[in-house]
Amino acid sequence: MNDPVIVEVTRGGIVESVHRGAVAVVDAADGLVLGLGEIDRPVFPRSAVKALQALPLMESGAAERFGLTAEELALACSSHSGEVEHAATAERMLVKAGQTARCLECGAHWPMGEKAARALARAGGEPTALHNNCSGKHAGFVCASVAMGVDPQGYIKPEHPLMRAVTDALETVTGASLKDAPRGIDGCSIPTYALPLKALARGFARFGTGTGFAPARAAAAEKLRAAVAAAPFFVAGTGRFDTRAMEGLGARAFIKTGAEGVYCASLPEVGLGIALKIDDGATRASETVMADLLRRFLPLGEAETTGLAAARAEVLRNWNGYEVGTVRAALTSISAA
Repeated sequence: MNDPVIVEVTRGGIVESVHRGAVAVVDAADGLVLGLGEIDRPVFPRSAVKALQALPLMESGAAERFGLTAEELALACSSHSGEVEHAATAERMLVKAGQTARCLECGAHWPMGEKAARALARAGGEPTALHNNCSGKHAGFVCASVAMGVDPQGYIKPEHPLMRAVTDALETVTGASLKDAPRGIDGCSIPTYALPLKALARGFARFGTGTGFAPARAAAAEKLRAAVAAAPFFVAGTGRFDTRAMEGLGARAFIKTGAEGVYCASLPEVGLGIALKIDDGATRASETVMADLLRRFLPLGEAETTGLAAARAEVLRNWNGYEVGTVRAALTSISAA
C-alpha cells in the first residue's frame, strides 16, 4: 500500500501516530471530484454497503407487504449496537414475515454497545442472533426471501436466490463486475466482494440521486434514505457517529460505517458519493475523515458545523480527564480531477 497519511494523532504538541488511507469522492455523472491514495485498489466494503444490500428488500415488495416502518427499514441498513430497541425491532420484522429469530443465520454475539452488553449480562441474559449488529440486515433478507416466494433457509449462501439478488444490486449500482472480484466471507457469514473505492463512491452517488436507476430502484433508494433520516438511532445506536451525524444532518447525508476502516456516504443535495478506507482498519480514523469530508462538501450551518467538530478533531483525554492530544484529519495529498 502506498496510501498517504490522512489522519494524525497528536500528543504534547507533536504527531505521535498516523493513519494512512484512501478516499474517493465521485459525482452522479461518474466524475472524480477528489481522489486520494490508491482508489482503484479493491477493498472489501463490509457493512458500509448495507443500504445497497437492502435494495432487494424494497424491490421485492416486502417492505410494503409487511408494512415495515421507518425504524425497521433503518435497521435493515444498520450495524446496530444491540440495544433493547434494536433487538426488539429485528424480531418484529421477522414476526411480520411469519418467521422467528431461529431463521437468522448471522450468528450470535454480545451487543456491540458496551452499556447494552453490560445490561444484558446484569440481567442474566445470553446474547442471541438478535443482538448481532447485522440482525436488522438479516431480518430484511428473511423478509425479502418470503416476499420472493423462496425458502429463507440458506439465504447467506451465494447461490441462494435472495443473495443472488443482493449481489446483482451491488454490481449494477456500483458498475463494478463481481464475476472475477475477490470474494470473502463477512463477519455475519454472507459473501463480501472486494471493489475499488472509486466504484463504491460511484454507487453511493447513484444511491443518493437515483442517476442511472430504473424508476423502481430510484424510489427504493429514496425510501431507504428517508427511513434512515427519520430514525437514525436504528442505523447505529446511542452515541455512535453514524447516528449523531444523521441526527444533525437529516436527509442531507446518508453515511454508513463498515469494519476495517471503511466508510461510505451519499450526499443527495450535491450529488456526491464518498468512499474511504483506512489502511490499518482504525475506526477512530475513518470517523475523523468522514466528518471532515462532510464539512468540506456540504454547506453547513453553525449548529451542523459544531455537531461535526468533535469528530473532526477528537480530543483525547487520559484517565484523570486531562486533555492529552487530538485525532485530526490530515488530508494534504488530495488531487482534483
